[in-house]
Amino acid sequence: MTGTTTSDDGVLALADELFALQVSAEPLGATLLGIPGHDDRLAEVSEAVEQRQRAAAVDIAARADRLVEAGTGDLVTAKVIAQQARSVVDRIDARMVEYTVTDIFVGPAAALLTFLPMVVPSDADRAAAYLARLRAVPAHLEQVAERHRAGVAAGRVPVRTLLDAAVAHLDRYLGGDLAADPLLAQPLADEEVAAERLRIVEDLVRPAFARYRSVLVDELAEHARPDDRPGLCALPGGDAAYAALSRVHTTTDLTPEELHQTGLDIIAGLRAEYAELGARVFGTTDQAEIFQRLITDPELRWRDAEEMLAYARAAIERAEAAAPEWFGRLPGQRCQVEPVPAAEAPGAPAAYYMQPSLDGLRPGVYYANTDRAHERDRFLAEVTAFHEAVPGHHFQLTIAMELTDLPLLRRLADVNAYSEGWGLYTERLAEEMGLYSDDVARFGMLAMDSMRAGRLVVDTGLHAKGWTREQAAAYLRENTPLSAVEITSEVDRYIAFPGQALSYMVGRLELQRVRAAAEARLGAAFDIRAFHDLVLGGGPLPLKVLAEVVDAWRG
Repeated sequence: MTGTTTSDDGVLALADELFALQVSAEPLGATLLGIPGHDDRLAEVSEAVEQRQRAAAVDIAARADRLVEAGTGDLVTAKVIAQQARSVVDRIDARMVEYTVTDIFVGPAAALLTFLPMVVPSDADRAAAYLARLRAVPAHLEQVAERHRAGVAAGRVPVRTLLDAAVAHLDRYLGGDLAADPLLAQPLADEEVAAERLRIVEDLVRPAFARYRSVLVDELAEHARPDDRPGLCALPGGDAAYAALSRVHTTTDLTPEELHQTGLDIIAGLRAEYAELGARVFGTTDQAEIFQRLITDPELRWRDAEEMLAYARAAIERAEAAAPEWFGRLPGQRCQVEPVPAAEAPGAPAAYYMQPSLDGLRPGVYYANTDRAHERDRFLAEVTAFHEAVPGHHFQLTIAMELTDLPLLRRLADVNAYSEGWGLYTERLAEEMGLYSDDVARFGMLAMDSMRAGRLVVDTGLHAKGWTREQAAAYLRENTPLSAVEITSEVDRYIAFPGQALSYMVGRLELQRVRAAAEARLGAAFDIRAFHDLVLGGGPLPLKVLAEVVDAWRG
């Protein structure tokens, strides 16, 4: 039997309605995904606009609930709609735009400087839209500034250390030569259009960033929180905001205390693995000594950026060669490896992945942070490449985009616990696949487990328990073998992006649980390739929905 039922049509229509709401709220993100129709706009972040979006999301969630209660049609999609709509509500209720000032890409100015240069104006229409979007930068930044002012009035203010980093980022941008401005980097065939872009950047965009910088320095800095009050619990309504963001990023109702304790337990359980590996590599089982060797051994640092990038490319190629034995479905394109752009690198994570666009204009790219490469850890390179690229985010995100039988909402749903859980799951899967080149690289696997478990402890410590910035850094220094530069970057990321760091280990634990349950249920009939195809073949799913899908699977 082919075709869809009337109830299926209703679910698909509701999925499309929610997706239209999401991309309208994030037009730059829509462009980067290759979704047409939004290329000339930036997000509207006024209180009035956000409340209209919230009301629409509440209505969609209620209609999705009714579809689920009816018990007919595409129930998986209906459940995804309900979770994604409530995620829209939770994000708006957290009011992050009021107090999020940072040099990483969740900050308003940093987001523009990170993502606008990735837009490819490949034809005349896209070039005209790009110019219109550049002209919208001043109004967008003024809206952001107004929300910051409202935040100050309500006592919801940024953290001074992160504000200073955002100002330094803007200073690097504004102090650079106009000819090297990243907003001018994409080639344009039409000389008149290129000249107009140059004029807009010089006359409108750069002055708008300068005005925004003045707002940060002249209006926000004196109100900003010190390093001893960096968490959401220091803000009015902060506990509710953190609960909302925890739901967004974990798709669970786990409490801060439960998450905190889970992290502590995993950290304790890793000691035996460190001891076993430390005895082989360093001749010691003492964890503190092992960490000291990993952190201080000059042989475990990079010579330069070129060596770091070459190593990442080699690890990814090795994973690509092994993948067909573990996956039946493979992505239709390979992953590229590039350095994080220099202007963003000082405040950027150690690495990240940008998925390809649906229109094929932009490939999937693994960005490695080569800033201060000689201070960064060699032993983390392989595990990071497996997580961010192959068989991690590049496989998961690219395959999801290729699931053309699913509605766009299912292919592109923002479910951190699923996507980051998958990335962390693949770090241990890489050991099963025989991908780690030696025991030093396996230390990277353990170190990333330590960091992701540490994230449960530190994120909840900062935002629910009132930890200081130094307390958070001290915990990571004691319990992870990360360099000072990585620890500083990590802690500031958790402060700037509350709840996101929880998604990794929560998602990984659930993926491991449902796999173990399937293995026990199916016995000899369990097929790891089929299991991975099942997990990746439904698009990003909230964890409860993923569990239901795997429980119903018969192998």
